[in-house]
Amino acid sequence: MTPSPQRLPGIDALKALACMLIVWHHLAFYGPMSDVVQTAAPRLISWLYDYGRMAVQVFLVVGGFLAAAALASLQMDKPARPGQLILRRYRRLALPLVVAVIICVAVAAVVRPWFAHPSVPEAPGLWQLVAHVFFLQDLVGQEALSAGLWYVAIDFQLFVISVCLFTWVPKQWQRWTVLVLAAASLLVFNRHAGLDATALYFFGSYALGMMAWWASRSPRPVWWLLAIAVMGGVALALDFRGRLAVAMVVAIALVWLQPGRWTALQAPWLQQLGQISYSVFLIHFPVCLLVNALVSHVWPAQLLPNALGMLAAFVLSLLAGKALYVGVESRRWTRIAKP
Repeated sequence: MTPSPQRLPGIDALKALACMLIVWHHLAFYGPMSDVVQTAAPRLISWLYDYGRMAVQVFLVVGGFLAAAALASLQMDKPARPGQLILRRYRRLALPLVVAVIICVAVAAVVRPWFAHPSVPEAPGLWQLVAHVFFLQDLVGQEALSAGLWYVAIDFQLFVISVCLFTWVPKQWQRWTVLVLAAASLLVFNRHAGLDATALYFFGSYALGMMAWWASRSPRPVWWLLAIAVMGGVALALDFRGRLAVAMVVAIALVWLQPGRWTALQAPWLQQLGQISYSVFLIHFPVCLLVNALVSHVWPAQLLPNALGMLAAFVLSLLAGKALYVGVESRRWTRIAKP
């Protein structure tokens, strides 16, 4: 039986590695534990602060790869209506997110009176909560209630664009349309930070993942690999962006690392962590916020407790992600095809 796109060998491993790096990036970014640890390990904290965020490119490229795989399989059968596909995707993303946001709001309310730190979100208003439920917070100028929620909104926008494209554009023009939109994103939109609340800014990386899927299923993958290299190379020559270089590497790796070559990445713990990576991504911020508040309150300047606190926050984030996955994400009402 052919494995589903979501369980292709190695995909979970990439998601697991990216997920861990994102958690450590936010631990380094938000502090205050990292402020104390930085005195002893400045290069490590600075690296996590500056470069850990690039792990999001893994999710973007893998997301495009899986979207192309899922939409291709739907085209071979009788595709569902665009509205049905979009609603399914929304349910899959929104239900765990709502639970995570509620937890984050509760944690912030608990620590706010005695933990004065910029990372603590303000008490939300009704409109702010509604904006989060519909992934509109960045588009309507509402402060995010948790770290990383911007990516969920972008993921949903990218999926909506993909569904509409593969539903309404004639089949012979679909891939050409993806290439044109990818070029526009990489050469124009991705160079304007003011567009980073929209899918246009990120579509180039997402499309590299789509091209990687087409290459992996093509009898002549060299042409798609060449498209990835040329499009990415021209974009980097015009305006070098480290995040784009990472996206290119991930896309090429997805083509090259076919089933049978993934042996080193098929450790059970990596597969399990990849499976719960979305839940970890959603829930880690309130966990880290709570641990930061407790450790900095009791040991505000001691190096060892703060270093151990960062490690504890990381481990607890994984455990909380597992609980959110088991309790919400994996339940029948959210268990759908998830590109």
